[in-house]
Amino acid sequence: MIQAKHFLWRLEGGVGVITLNRPERKNPLTFESYAELRDLFLRLPREKEVKAVVVAGAGGNFCSGGDVHEIIGPLTKMAMPELLAFTRMTGDLVKAMRHCPQPVIAAVDGVCAGAGAIIAMAADLRYGAPEAKVAFLFTRVGLAGCDMGACTILPRIIGQGRASDLLYSGRSMGAEEGLAWGFFNRLAAPPLPVAMEMAQSLAAGPTFAHAMTKKMLHQEWNVGVDEAIEMEAQAQAICMQTKDFTRAFEAFAAKQKPVFKGD
Repeated sequence: MIQAKHFLWRLEGGVGVITLNRPERKNPLTFESYAELRDLFLRLPREKEVKAVVVAGAGGNFCSGGDVHEIIGPLTKMAMPELLAFTRMTGDLVKAMRHCPQPVIAAVDGVCAGAGAIIAMAADLRYGAPEAKVAFLFTRVGLAGCDMGACTILPRIIGQGRASDLLYSGRSMGAEEGLAWGFFNRLAAPPLPVAMEMAQSLAAGPTFAHAMTKKMLHQEWNVGVDEAIEMEAQAQAICMQTKDFTRAFEAFAAKQKPVFKGD
């Protein structure tokens, strides 16, 4: 059973819900919460009862990024080996989110900045509140915009020019702008119920097929069209061997709705 110390975790109908829970500071991350989030996502491939994941923040905000006093201050005093260990650890969180088989949905309220914006970016789907503001503000603190995969993932979501705008300027992207640019899949007030509804729908679906879809969406970034078509042929042939595929056919033949079990 998954347990968490530095954020809230609950399992609800096959959906694992992560709640960043430091509302008095707009839910900033610490060294410990970074590492625990990474470890949780690394563990998810072995957690068969978790079919989808929702990440949210407490108190009307998503996440304000790395804690200024508990992370930024100490980083200014570290030597290069320690700094590289930290940046690799934060990057490992994004890699774990992308490689876990479960679809990850971000429910974004209020402030979503720095590492918080990265976590939302790394999710598979994003639902935002109308008042949500997303800022990749690394250049505003003297750092490059290329943090935790931002320069490779964000352009694939919103396009190279728009990503360049946000990563160079560090400005806030409003919710309507984020929706128009494709960063948000939908706006809702509040976004968490909509995210949970989608997650429950995914959890009730063919979870092996969802995992394969996520894997292909990620892996096909790095290949040409012909290679991607062959990868998808092999992936689909594997899915055709699942019991869920047979269940869907039998339900269709009987004019019933299929009940998927993820095998």
